[in-house]
Amino acid sequence: MFKDNITKNNPPKEIPDMKYIIEKPPQGDRVSQFLDIFASLLEYSNYRTALEHYIRVSAKCSRCASSCHVYQTTKDLRDIPCYRSELLLSVYRRYFSYESSMFARLFGGFELTEEHIDKMAHSFWNCTACRKCVLECPSGIDHGMMTHLARYIMAEMNLVPRALVVSTREQLQGATANTSGIPLVALKDSIEFLEEELKEMLDVDIKFPLDVENAEYIFFAPVSDFLMEADTLMGIAAVLHAAGVSWTIGTKYFDAINYGLFYSDLVLGRVLRKIQEETQRLKAKKVLIGECGHASRSATFLKTFWQGGDCPEIINIMELTNELLKEGRIKLDPNKVTERVTYHDPCNIARQGWIVEQPREIIKAFCKDFVEMTPNRTENYCCGGGGGTVSIDEIRKYRTLVSGAKKAGQIRRTGAHYVIAPCANCKKQIRETMEDNKVDGELVGLHDLILKAIIIEK
Repeated sequence: MFKDNITKNNPPKEIPDMKYIIEKPPQGDRVSQFLDIFASLLEYSNYRTALEHYIRVSAKCSRCASSCHVYQTTKDLRDIPCYRSELLLSVYRRYFSYESSMFARLFGGFELTEEHIDKMAHSFWNCTACRKCVLECPSGIDHGMMTHLARYIMAEMNLVPRALVVSTREQLQGATANTSGIPLVALKDSIEFLEEELKEMLDVDIKFPLDVENAEYIFFAPVSDFLMEADTLMGIAAVLHAAGVSWTIGTKYFDAINYGLFYSDLVLGRVLRKIQEETQRLKAKKVLIGECGHASRSATFLKTFWQGGDCPEIINIMELTNELLKEGRIKLDPNKVTERVTYHDPCNIARQGWIVEQPREIIKAFCKDFVEMTPNRTENYCCGGGGGTVSIDEIRKYRTLVSGAKKAGQIRRTGAHYVIAPCANCKKQIRETMEDNKVDGELVGLHDLILKAIIIEK
Protein backbone atom coordinates (compact mmCIF):
# COMPACT_ATOMS: atom_id res chain seq x y z
CA MET A 1 0.00 0.00 0.00
CA PHE A 2 1.07 3.57 -0.61
CA LYS A 3 1.67 5.79 2.37
CA ASP A 4 0.60 9.40 2.40
CA ASN A 5 3.63 10.40 4.44
CA ILE A 6 7.00 10.35 2.72
CA THR A 7 9.57 8.18 4.47
CA LYS A 8 12.67 9.69 6.02
CA ASN A 9 14.80 7.76 3.55
CA ASN A 10 13.02 9.32 0.58
CA PRO A 11 12.18 12.94 1.46
CA PRO A 12 10.65 15.14 -1.24
CA LYS A 13 12.88 17.81 -2.71
CA GLU A 14 12.11 21.46 -2.27
CA ILE A 15 10.18 22.35 -5.40
CA PRO A 16 8.51 25.53 -6.70
CA ASP A 17 4.93 26.17 -5.60
CA MET A 18 2.36 24.38 -7.73
CA LYS A 19 -0.72 26.22 -6.42
CA TYR A 20 -3.08 27.37 -9.15
CA ILE A 21 -5.84 29.97 -8.98
CA ILE A 22 -9.48 28.82 -8.88
CA GLU A 23 -12.05 31.30 -10.15
CA LYS A 24 -14.99 30.21 -7.98
CA PRO A 25 -13.98 27.63 -5.36
CA PRO A 26 -16.78 25.13 -4.63
CA GLN A 27 -18.88 25.87 -1.57
CA GLY A 28 -20.80 23.57 0.75
CA ASP A 29 -20.42 19.80 1.09
CA ARG A 30 -17.72 19.01 -1.45
CA VAL A 31 -17.78 15.29 -0.64
CA SER A 32 -21.43 14.97 -1.64
CA GLN A 33 -20.84 17.11 -4.72
CA PHE A 34 -17.93 14.93 -5.82
CA LEU A 35 -19.82 11.68 -5.35
CA ASP A 36 -22.97 12.96 -7.08
CA ILE A 37 -21.00 14.14 -10.11
CA PHE A 38 -18.97 10.92 -10.23
CA ALA A 39 -22.21 8.90 -10.17
CA SER A 40 -23.70 10.93 -13.03
CA LEU A 41 -20.62 10.54 -15.20
CA LEU A 42 -20.60 6.80 -14.63
CA GLU A 43 -24.26 6.59 -15.62
CA TYR A 44 -23.93 8.57 -18.84
CA SER A 45 -20.49 7.47 -20.06
CA ASN A 46 -18.47 4.30 -20.59
CA TYR A 47 -15.79 5.02 -17.97
CA ARG A 48 -17.14 2.28 -15.70
CA THR A 49 -15.84 -0.52 -17.94
CA ALA A 50 -12.25 0.66 -17.60
CA LEU A 51 -12.56 1.40 -13.89
CA GLU A 52 -13.95 -2.07 -13.14
CA HIS A 53 -10.90 -3.56 -14.83
CA TYR A 54 -8.46 -1.24 -13.08
CA ILE A 55 -9.67 -2.06 -9.55
CA ARG A 56 -9.19 -5.77 -10.25
CA VAL A 57 -5.56 -5.53 -11.32
CA SER A 58 -2.54 -4.16 -9.54
CA ALA A 59 -2.43 -0.39 -9.69
CA LYS A 60 0.43 -0.06 -7.24
CA CYS A 61 3.50 -1.77 -8.67
CA SER A 62 5.19 1.59 -9.39
CA ARG A 63 6.80 0.44 -12.62
CA CYS A 64 5.43 3.66 -14.13
CA ALA A 65 7.75 5.69 -11.88
CA SER A 66 10.67 4.97 -14.19
CA SER A 67 8.96 6.76 -17.08
CA CYS A 68 7.43 9.77 -15.30
CA HIS A 69 9.36 12.98 -15.91
CA VAL A 70 7.79 14.61 -12.84
CA TYR A 71 8.68 11.80 -10.45
CA GLN A 72 12.17 11.50 -11.94
CA THR A 73 12.73 15.12 -10.92
CA THR A 74 10.98 15.29 -7.54
CA LYS A 75 11.48 11.69 -6.30
CA ASP A 76 8.27 12.31 -4.36
CA LEU A 77 6.22 9.12 -4.05
CA ARG A 78 3.07 11.18 -4.53
CA ASP A 79 4.18 11.90 -8.10
CA ILE A 80 4.22 8.23 -9.11
CA PRO A 81 1.41 7.84 -11.68
CA CYS A 82 -0.16 4.78 -10.04
CA TYR A 83 -0.27 6.58 -6.69
CA ARG A 84 -2.18 9.38 -8.36
CA SER A 85 -4.60 7.00 -10.09
CA GLU A 86 -5.22 5.19 -6.81
CA LEU A 87 -6.56 8.44 -5.34
CA LEU A 88 -9.54 8.18 -7.69
CA LEU A 89 -9.73 4.39 -7.85
CA SER A 90 -10.10 4.25 -4.08
CA VAL A 91 -13.22 6.41 -4.38
CA TYR A 92 -14.66 4.27 -7.16
CA ARG A 93 -13.82 1.05 -5.31
CA ARG A 94 -15.56 2.23 -2.13
CA TYR A 95 -18.68 3.89 -3.52
CA PHE A 96 -19.40 2.54 -6.99
CA SER A 97 -18.06 -1.02 -7.28
CA TYR A 98 -20.76 -3.36 -5.97
CA GLU A 99 -18.55 -5.88 -4.18
CA SER A 100 -16.25 -3.36 -2.54
CA SER A 101 -18.97 -0.93 -1.51
CA MET A 102 -20.97 -3.72 0.14
CA PHE A 103 -17.87 -4.89 2.01
CA ALA A 104 -17.11 -1.35 3.18
CA ARG A 105 -20.67 -0.82 4.43
CA LEU A 106 -20.43 -4.02 6.45
CA PHE A 107 -16.89 -3.81 7.77
CA GLY A 108 -15.78 -0.22 7.29
CA GLY A 109 -12.86 1.09 5.26
CA PHE A 110 -11.94 4.07 3.10
CA GLU A 111 -14.19 7.14 3.32
CA LEU A 112 -13.99 10.14 1.01
CA THR A 113 -13.05 13.30 2.91
CA GLU A 114 -12.41 16.96 2.18
CA GLU A 115 -8.71 16.27 2.71
CA HIS A 116 -8.75 13.53 0.07
CA ILE A 117 -10.42 15.88 -2.42
CA ASP A 118 -7.68 18.44 -1.75
CA LYS A 119 -5.07 15.77 -2.50
CA MET A 120 -6.74 15.02 -5.82
CA ALA A 121 -7.09 18.71 -6.69
CA HIS A 122 -3.35 19.08 -6.22
CA SER A 123 -2.06 15.77 -7.55
CA PHE A 124 -4.06 15.53 -10.76
CA TRP A 125 -2.73 18.91 -11.90
CA ASN A 126 0.85 17.90 -11.10
CA CYS A 127 0.39 15.44 -13.96
CA THR A 128 0.90 16.66 -17.55
CA ALA A 129 -1.19 13.79 -18.96
CA CYS A 130 1.61 12.81 -21.33
CA ARG A 131 0.72 9.10 -21.01
CA LYS A 132 4.33 7.92 -21.20
CA CYS A 133 3.54 5.86 -18.10
CA VAL A 134 0.94 3.91 -20.09
CA LEU A 135 3.76 2.33 -22.11
CA GLU A 136 5.22 0.90 -18.90
CA CYS A 137 2.09 -0.36 -17.13
CA PRO A 138 1.98 -4.19 -17.24
CA SER A 139 -1.72 -4.10 -16.35
CA GLY A 140 -2.74 -1.74 -19.14
CA ILE A 141 -3.92 1.06 -16.87
CA ASP A 142 -4.26 4.36 -18.69
CA HIS A 143 -3.12 6.81 -16.04
CA GLY A 144 -3.66 9.67 -18.49
CA MET A 145 -7.33 8.75 -18.72
CA MET A 146 -7.51 8.60 -14.93
CA THR A 147 -6.10 12.12 -14.75
CA HIS A 148 -8.66 13.31 -17.30
CA LEU A 149 -11.58 11.69 -15.46
CA ALA A 150 -10.57 13.08 -12.08
CA ARG A 151 -10.21 16.56 -13.57
CA TYR A 152 -13.57 16.16 -15.32
CA ILE A 153 -15.31 15.41 -12.02
CA MET A 154 -13.60 18.28 -10.23
CA ALA A 155 -14.27 20.70 -13.10
CA GLU A 156 -17.99 20.05 -12.76
CA MET A 157 -17.72 21.34 -9.18
CA ASN A 158 -15.56 24.33 -10.25
CA LEU A 159 -12.36 22.83 -8.88
CA VAL A 160 -10.32 23.69 -11.97
CA PRO A 161 -7.58 26.25 -12.80
CA ARG A 162 -8.99 29.65 -13.69
CA ALA A 163 -6.74 29.95 -16.76
CA LEU A 164 -8.55 27.12 -18.53
CA VAL A 165 -12.01 28.25 -17.48
CA VAL A 166 -11.53 31.84 -18.70
CA SER A 167 -10.12 30.79 -22.08
CA THR A 168 -12.81 28.19 -22.67
CA ARG A 169 -15.58 30.60 -21.69
CA GLU A 170 -14.39 33.12 -24.28
CA GLN A 171 -14.17 30.36 -26.88
CA LEU A 172 -17.68 29.01 -26.27
CA GLN A 173 -19.60 32.05 -25.04
CA GLY A 174 -17.52 35.15 -25.77
CA ALA A 175 -17.81 37.62 -28.62
CA THR A 176 -14.55 36.50 -30.25
CA ALA A 177 -15.22 32.72 -30.07
CA ASN A 178 -11.58 31.83 -29.54
CA THR A 179 -9.31 31.11 -26.59
CA SER A 180 -7.03 34.11 -27.15
CA GLY A 181 -9.88 36.61 -27.47
CA ILE A 182 -8.80 37.76 -30.95
CA PRO A 183 -11.55 39.77 -32.70
CA LEU A 184 -12.18 39.02 -36.38
CA VAL A 185 -10.88 42.44 -37.40
CA ALA A 186 -7.61 41.70 -35.58
CA LEU A 187 -7.37 38.32 -37.32
CA LYS A 188 -7.75 40.00 -40.70
CA ASP A 189 -5.12 42.60 -39.79
CA SER A 190 -2.77 39.80 -38.76
CA ILE A 191 -3.36 37.94 -42.01
CA GLU A 192 -2.75 41.11 -44.02
CA PHE A 193 0.56 41.56 -42.20
CA LEU A 194 1.56 37.93 -42.87
CA GLU A 195 0.77 38.31 -46.56
CA GLU A 196 2.89 41.47 -46.76
CA GLU A 197 5.77 39.71 -44.99
CA LEU A 198 5.58 36.78 -47.41
CA LYS A 199 5.64 39.16 -50.36
CA GLU A 200 8.71 40.91 -49.02
CA MET A 201 10.44 37.64 -48.12
CA LEU A 202 9.67 35.50 -51.18
CA ASP A 203 8.64 38.10 -53.76
CA VAL A 204 5.44 36.14 -54.41
CA ASP A 205 1.81 36.97 -53.65
CA ILE A 206 0.72 34.31 -51.16
CA LYS A 207 -2.76 34.58 -49.70
CA PHE A 208 -4.54 33.29 -46.62
CA PRO A 209 -7.93 32.66 -48.26
CA LEU A 210 -10.96 33.48 -46.12
CA ASP A 211 -14.46 31.96 -46.38
CA VAL A 212 -13.85 30.11 -49.64
CA GLU A 213 -16.60 27.54 -50.21
CA ASN A 214 -15.94 23.99 -51.45
CA ALA A 215 -12.21 24.14 -50.68
CA GLU A 216 -10.31 20.89 -50.33
CA TYR A 217 -9.20 21.87 -46.81
CA ILE A 218 -10.56 24.11 -44.09
CA PHE A 219 -7.62 25.13 -41.92
CA PHE A 220 -7.80 25.46 -38.15
CA ALA A 221 -4.64 26.70 -36.43
CA PRO A 222 -4.17 27.06 -32.69
CA VAL A 223 -5.37 30.65 -32.57
CA SER A 224 -2.41 31.78 -30.48
CA ASP A 225 -0.26 31.26 -33.59
CA PHE A 226 -1.76 34.44 -35.06
CA LEU A 227 -0.25 36.32 -32.11
CA MET A 228 2.97 34.41 -31.47
CA GLU A 229 3.97 32.14 -34.37
CA ALA A 230 4.02 34.22 -37.56
CA ASP A 231 6.76 32.16 -39.22
CA THR A 232 4.87 28.92 -38.62
CA LEU A 233 1.77 30.28 -40.34
CA MET A 234 3.76 31.82 -43.19
CA GLY A 235 5.56 28.53 -43.73
CA ILE A 236 2.26 26.67 -43.91
CA ALA A 237 0.79 29.19 -46.36
CA ALA A 238 3.92 28.97 -48.51
CA VAL A 239 3.67 25.16 -48.67
CA LEU A 240 -0.01 25.22 -49.61
CA HIS A 241 0.60 27.92 -52.22
CA ALA A 242 3.58 26.17 -53.79
CA ALA A 243 1.65 22.90 -54.05
CA GLY A 244 -1.48 24.55 -55.44
CA VAL A 245 -3.65 23.27 -52.61
CA SER A 246 -7.22 24.53 -52.32
CA TRP A 247 -7.75 25.73 -48.74
CA THR A 248 -9.53 28.30 -46.62
CA ILE A 249 -9.88 29.75 -43.14
CA GLY A 250 -13.38 30.33 -41.82
CA THR A 251 -14.22 33.68 -40.27
CA LYS A 252 -17.04 32.41 -38.06
CA TYR A 253 -14.75 30.01 -36.20
CA PHE A 254 -10.99 29.56 -36.63
CA ASP A 255 -9.51 28.19 -33.37
CA ALA A 256 -8.14 24.61 -33.22
CA ILE A 257 -7.43 24.77 -29.48
CA ASN A 258 -9.62 22.46 -27.41
CA TYR A 259 -8.92 22.47 -23.68
CA GLY A 260 -11.74 19.99 -23.20
CA LEU A 261 -9.24 17.26 -24.07
CA PHE A 262 -7.50 18.06 -20.79
CA TYR A 263 -10.38 18.30 -18.36
CA SER A 264 -13.93 17.94 -19.72
CA ASP A 265 -15.70 15.74 -22.24
CA LEU A 266 -18.52 18.29 -22.34
CA VAL A 267 -16.17 21.09 -23.38
CA LEU A 268 -14.40 18.77 -25.83
CA GLY A 269 -17.68 18.03 -27.60
CA ARG A 270 -18.89 21.64 -27.64
CA VAL A 271 -15.66 22.90 -29.25
CA LEU A 272 -15.74 20.12 -31.83
CA ARG A 273 -19.31 21.09 -32.64
CA LYS A 274 -18.08 24.57 -33.60
CA ILE A 275 -15.48 23.02 -35.92
CA GLN A 276 -18.19 20.88 -37.51
CA GLU A 277 -20.49 23.86 -38.03
CA GLU A 278 -17.77 25.92 -39.74
CA THR A 279 -16.69 22.97 -41.89
CA GLN A 280 -20.26 22.40 -43.04
CA ARG A 281 -20.92 26.13 -43.56
CA LEU A 282 -18.07 26.36 -46.05
CA LYS A 283 -18.65 22.88 -47.51
CA ALA A 284 -14.99 21.93 -47.02
CA LYS A 285 -13.97 18.40 -47.92
CA LYS A 286 -11.28 17.86 -45.26
CA VAL A 287 -10.24 19.35 -41.92
CA LEU A 288 -6.62 20.50 -41.73
CA ILE A 289 -5.10 21.16 -38.30
CA GLY A 290 -2.01 23.30 -37.83
CA GLU A 291 1.11 22.64 -35.79
CA CYS A 292 -0.41 21.56 -32.49
CA GLY A 293 -0.40 18.23 -30.69
CA HIS A 294 -3.50 18.51 -28.54
CA ALA A 295 -5.49 20.31 -31.26
CA SER A 296 -4.73 17.47 -33.65
CA ARG A 297 -5.60 14.72 -31.19
CA SER A 298 -8.78 16.43 -30.04
CA ALA A 299 -9.85 16.88 -33.67
CA THR A 300 -9.74 13.12 -34.17
CA PHE A 301 -12.70 12.92 -31.78
CA LEU A 302 -14.79 14.65 -34.45
CA LYS A 303 -15.55 11.13 -35.63
CA THR A 304 -17.20 10.48 -32.26
CA PHE A 305 -19.07 13.78 -31.92
CA TRP A 306 -19.99 14.43 -35.58
CA GLN A 307 -23.73 14.76 -36.05
CA GLY A 308 -25.39 13.93 -39.35
CA GLY A 309 -23.62 12.67 -42.46
CA ASP A 310 -20.07 11.41 -42.75
CA CYS A 311 -17.24 13.02 -40.84
CA PRO A 312 -14.58 14.42 -43.20
CA GLU A 313 -10.97 13.30 -43.07
CA ILE A 314 -8.88 14.91 -40.32
CA ILE A 315 -5.25 15.60 -41.21
CA ASN A 316 -2.35 17.34 -39.48
CA ILE A 317 -0.35 19.84 -41.54
CA MET A 318 2.85 17.79 -41.16
CA GLU A 319 1.14 14.77 -42.69
CA LEU A 320 0.02 16.88 -45.64
CA THR A 321 3.39 18.58 -46.09
CA ASN A 322 5.13 15.21 -46.09
CA GLU A 323 2.73 13.90 -48.75
CA LEU A 324 3.30 16.98 -50.91
CA LEU A 325 7.07 16.62 -50.54
CA LYS A 326 6.99 12.96 -51.58
CA GLU A 327 4.80 13.79 -54.56
CA GLY A 328 7.27 16.45 -55.70
CA ARG A 329 4.73 19.24 -55.34
CA ILE A 330 7.02 21.25 -53.07
CA LYS A 331 10.80 21.61 -53.17
CA LEU A 332 13.17 22.48 -50.35
CA ASP A 333 16.70 23.87 -50.66
CA PRO A 334 19.07 21.61 -48.65
CA ASN A 335 21.61 24.41 -48.30
CA LYS A 336 19.48 26.95 -46.43
CA VAL A 337 19.54 25.40 -42.95
CA THR A 338 23.08 24.45 -41.97
CA GLU A 339 22.83 24.73 -38.18
CA ARG A 340 22.26 21.67 -35.99
CA VAL A 341 18.58 20.78 -35.63
CA THR A 342 16.73 18.58 -33.13
CA TYR A 343 13.07 17.60 -32.92
CA HIS A 344 10.66 17.38 -29.98
CA ASP A 345 7.83 14.84 -30.31
CA PRO A 346 4.56 16.33 -28.97
CA CYS A 347 2.96 13.67 -26.78
CA ASN A 348 -0.53 13.96 -28.23
CA ILE A 349 0.56 13.07 -31.76
CA ALA A 350 3.57 10.83 -31.06
CA ARG A 351 2.80 8.72 -27.98
CA GLN A 352 0.67 6.22 -29.90
CA GLY A 353 2.86 6.32 -33.01
CA TRP A 354 0.55 8.52 -35.12
CA ILE A 355 2.81 11.36 -36.30
CA VAL A 356 6.37 10.26 -35.71
CA GLU A 357 8.27 9.55 -38.92
CA GLN A 358 6.52 12.13 -41.14
CA PRO A 359 8.24 15.19 -39.61
CA ARG A 360 11.58 13.39 -39.57
CA GLU A 361 11.29 12.62 -43.27
CA ILE A 362 10.66 16.30 -43.93
CA ILE A 363 13.56 17.43 -41.73
CA LYS A 364 16.02 15.01 -43.31
CA ALA A 365 15.03 16.27 -46.76
CA PHE A 366 16.60 19.69 -46.17
CA CYS A 367 18.46 19.85 -42.84
CA LYS A 368 22.09 18.77 -43.04
CA ASP A 369 22.75 18.30 -39.32
CA PHE A 370 19.82 16.59 -37.58
CA VAL A 371 20.28 14.95 -34.17
CA GLU A 372 17.74 13.07 -32.10
CA MET A 373 16.90 13.67 -28.47
CA THR A 374 17.10 10.61 -26.24
CA PRO A 375 14.59 9.07 -25.74
CA ASN A 376 12.47 10.03 -28.75
CA ARG A 377 9.42 9.13 -30.84
CA THR A 378 6.78 7.25 -28.81
CA GLU A 379 9.03 7.23 -25.73
CA ASN A 380 9.76 10.95 -25.77
CA TYR A 381 9.61 13.05 -22.62
CA CYS A 382 6.81 15.59 -22.34
CA CYS A 383 7.69 19.25 -22.82
CA GLY A 384 6.57 19.70 -19.22
CA GLY A 385 3.49 21.80 -19.96
CA GLY A 386 1.14 19.16 -21.29
CA GLY A 387 -2.40 18.50 -20.16
CA GLY A 388 -3.22 22.21 -20.16
CA THR A 389 -0.69 23.12 -17.48
CA VAL A 390 1.20 25.40 -19.89
CA SER A 391 -1.77 27.79 -19.72
CA ILE A 392 -1.40 28.21 -15.96
CA ASP A 393 1.08 31.06 -15.73
CA GLU A 394 1.11 31.13 -11.92
CA ILE A 395 2.89 27.75 -11.88
CA ARG A 396 5.55 28.67 -14.44
CA LYS A 397 8.49 27.85 -12.16
CA TYR A 398 6.99 24.45 -11.41
CA ARG A 399 6.48 23.80 -15.12
CA THR A 400 9.95 24.82 -16.19
CA LEU A 401 12.12 23.68 -13.27
CA VAL A 402 10.24 20.50 -12.30
CA SER A 403 8.03 19.07 -15.03
CA GLY A 404 10.22 20.64 -17.72
CA ALA A 405 13.57 19.62 -16.25
CA LYS A 406 13.89 16.39 -18.25
CA LYS A 407 13.19 18.20 -21.52
CA ALA A 408 15.72 20.91 -20.70
CA GLY A 409 18.37 18.24 -20.18
CA GLN A 410 17.48 16.48 -23.42
CA ILE A 411 17.78 19.68 -25.44
CA ARG A 412 21.06 20.71 -23.82
CA ARG A 413 22.66 17.35 -24.61
CA THR A 414 21.88 17.61 -28.34
CA GLY A 415 23.86 20.83 -28.73
CA ALA A 416 21.28 21.90 -31.32
CA HIS A 417 20.81 25.47 -32.47
CA TYR A 418 17.23 24.91 -33.67
CA VAL A 419 14.75 23.04 -31.49
CA ILE A 420 11.68 22.10 -33.53
CA ALA A 421 8.45 21.78 -31.56
CA PRO A 422 5.42 21.48 -33.87
CA CYS A 423 2.84 22.33 -31.21
CA ALA A 424 1.54 25.62 -29.82
CA ASN A 425 1.63 24.45 -26.21
CA CYS A 426 5.06 22.84 -26.55
CA LYS A 427 6.46 26.00 -28.15
CA LYS A 428 5.40 28.20 -25.24
CA GLN A 429 6.52 25.68 -22.64
CA ILE A 430 9.90 24.88 -24.18
CA ARG A 431 10.74 28.56 -24.77
CA GLU A 432 10.10 29.26 -21.10
CA THR A 433 11.93 26.09 -20.04
CA MET A 434 15.00 26.97 -22.10
CA GLU A 435 14.96 30.49 -20.66
CA ASP A 436 14.54 29.43 -17.02
CA ASN A 437 17.10 26.60 -17.31
CA LYS A 438 19.54 28.73 -19.33
CA VAL A 439 19.61 26.37 -22.31
CA ASP A 440 21.04 27.86 -25.50
CA GLY A 441 19.17 27.50 -28.79
CA GLU A 442 16.20 28.78 -30.75
CA LEU A 443 12.74 27.25 -30.50
CA VAL A 444 10.93 27.04 -33.86
CA GLY A 445 8.08 25.25 -35.58
CA LEU A 446 8.79 22.82 -38.39
CA HIS A 447 7.23 25.17 -40.93
CA ASP A 448 9.40 28.03 -39.63
CA LEU A 449 12.40 26.20 -41.07
CA ILE A 450 10.50 25.13 -44.18
CA LEU A 451 9.85 28.82 -44.81
CA LYS A 452 13.62 29.38 -44.94
CA ALA A 453 14.17 26.57 -47.44
CA ILE A 454 11.09 26.41 -49.66
CA ILE A 455 11.62 27.03 -53.37
CA ILE A 456 8.71 28.84 -55.00
CA GLU A 457 8.65 29.42 -58.72
CA LYS A 458 7.62 32.96 -59.61
